[in-house]
Amino acid sequence: MNIRRIGRHLLEYRWRVRRIFPPQVLSAIEQAIRAGEATHSAQVRFVVEGALDGAPLFRDQSARERALDIFSQLRIWDTAHNNGVLIYLLLADRNVEIVADRGIDAKVGAAGWEKICAEMESNFRAGNFAGGAIKGIQAVSRQLARHFPKHGGNNELPDTPVVI
Repeated sequence: MNIRRIGRHLLEYRWRVRRIFPPQVLSAIEQAIRAGEATHSAQVRFVVEGALDGAPLFRDQSARERALDIFSQLRIWDTAHNNGVLIYLLLADRNVEIVADRGIDAKVGAAGWEKICAEMESNFRAGNFAGGAIKGIQAVSRQLARHFPKHGGNNELPDTPVVI
């Protein structure tokens, strides 16, 4: 158990989410998701969580484990074509995770997702949260358009970002 991490999660980052991701930034993220989904057949969700609390924090749950939980809780896996993708930011750790349904993950691979995550994290370290999120969504959409071009269908999951 890392005391510094617990302190960061309990004291510092919870209030920062609304300041870093105000309504106009969330709207821009939603528009980026919608524009990306016009080019591919996958479903993209963006979730930002300020900090962990309770059991996840004291169990020292990693950002990856939390992203997998969120992927399940939001039922991103439950799309007709198994084509859901989660972009998850744990702000207190400044860690980005991308979780993709099995069909998509097999095509893009961990290295492809990690490159996008690293670029987003670099933008976030520079304080460019809005730009980093939008660039990350655009990079994910380029990968999805390459492997899963648009072929009709409807939008199964909301494009609205989730703030926890």
